Amino acid sequence: MIKVERMKQPEECTSIDDARNGIDIIDRQIVTLLGERALYVNEVVKYKKPDKDSIIAIERKEEVLKIRREWAMENGLDPDVIETVYRTLIDYFIDREMKILNLE
Repeated sequence: MIKVERMKQPEECTSIDDARNGIDIIDRQIVTLLGERALYVNEVVKYKKPDKDSIIAIERKEEVLKIRREWAMENGLDPDVIETVYRTLIDYFIDREMKILNLE
């Protein structure tokens, strides 16, 4: 079981446990935010045409990936890695949308 305490700022960490605790807290926030993102995906489906092209929305996908790459660079992250993460997320959420609309 992961023990989560108060998160110290990176420069305040005095041990590997402090640093790992900070990572665990942030990862929990990321997963929580992905859950919230899923709720918005469920809403988006209501406004799309019930066909595969509308669900896949290639132009929107490419726009999202471009912007996420920019955000990655602004935050000192490798844009290729962030693009890979977002491609995986987008594909996952497209699958969710397809299931919601029974288009599998």
